[in-house]
Amino acid sequence: MKIKHLLILTSFLFVQVAFSQEYYLYCGKILDTQSGKVVTNQTIVVSKNRISKIQDGFISKTNPEDIEIDLKNKFVLPGLIDLHVHIEGEINNKSYMSKYIDNEADIAFESARCAEITLLAGFTTVRDLGGTGVNISLRNAINKGLVKGPRIYTAGKAIATTGGHADPTNGSNRKLVGDPGPHEGVINSPEEAVKAVRERYKEGADVIKITATGGVLSVAKSGKNPQFSLDEIKAITTTAKDYNMLTAAHAHGDEGMQRAILGGIKTIEHGTFMSEETMEMMKKYDAYLVPTLTAAKEVEKNAEIAGFYPEIVVPKAREVGPQIKATFAKAYKKGVKIAFGTDAGVFPHGKNGMEFGYMVEAGMPPLEAIQAATLTNAKLLGIEKEVGQIKPSFFADIIAVDENPLQNIRTLERVIFVMKDGKIYKN
Repeated sequence: MKIKHLLILTSFLFVQVAFSQEYYLYCGKILDTQSGKVVTNQTIVVSKNRISKIQDGFISKTNPEDIEIDLKNKFVLPGLIDLHVHIEGEINNKSYMSKYIDNEADIAFESARCAEITLLAGFTTVRDLGGTGVNISLRNAINKGLVKGPRIYTAGKAIATTGGHADPTNGSNRKLVGDPGPHEGVINSPEEAVKAVRERYKEGADVIKITATGGVLSVAKSGKNPQFSLDEIKAITTTAKDYNMLTAAHAHGDEGMQRAILGGIKTIEHGTFMSEETMEMMKKYDAYLVPTLTAAKEVEKNAEIAGFYPEIVVPKAREVGPQIKATFAKAYKKGVKIAFGTDAGVFPHGKNGMEFGYMVEAGMPPLEAIQAATLTNAKLLGIEKEVGQIKPSFFADIIAVDENPLQNIRTLERVIFVMKDGKIYKN
């Protein structure tokens, strides 16, 4: 009996030790995203999935089982947040056929690949702005630890009007078009708008995304025209507020942006042809611009590859690329609030960090670009007390790069250490 009791006690002690195992991260430089200051020679102690404490100097671990991570020659930041991705896949020259060929399982496997690549690029949280609905299952699988990926806040299916940018039947044979409705994310009245939001809630979406104007990559002539009435947008935002869901509007054309802002949409995605009048409206109604500069550059480049896009898409792609950066620069200078988002999926996932370089080239200081991808985005998602800073009690979402990004912003394209929720994914 004594041996049996000893084995039980030993097993219990082993479980206790394993449960209390901590990480000691020895950090040469850490960016305080709130103050903008760089603090040196600090030890971050991570317990479970949280930062338990931060101490001056490189302190010794307390238990032999604790793990030490040497980042003394690295620059450490909180995990980055991308507020505009499409995690289910990537646009290529076969994408316009894939919706007729791929099954949900095909999309799921591809989305798992994209999610892991995104995480390894240092983006520990993302907002997914529209897919087939597989994105909801992917979020759940990541939360359960079944696959590797960032923390996902997803819109599920985006909401469009008939023939609008997110109408899933655009470009289809007449026999396949049918008449999609709110269940498929297509609405044509305030009443249907309310139902579409509730459908997204029922399916498990976290946020709401509408396509307020035409789009560049949809098989339709215009990329600028407004596609929702103001009443429809107000019905969407009022209902979304009931469910505490952040709202976003894809918008290239100015009139569609103005309706979205007046209707209560919080983030304007792209904003390509935004007028100065609309910029003032953004400030008045406390709306944020998500510029997606990387996507515009990639779309412009791909438009010159024969057969990459359908012919109807090419003129729109050539027009948007050169315009969007100039619009962002003007909006920033006028004081429009900026959130960080890339539209990854329109270009390969994992290249999200390129957005920082384009933002800085357009006139945004490196610190503000980093704050847009941390503090601002965390606030918009309602997780600012847990994510976006390296502070005690915050989630242990921590990344590291080789250089100081305040001096070389492009170092954020080469993240060499990634911890999310207290677990190391790249070292």
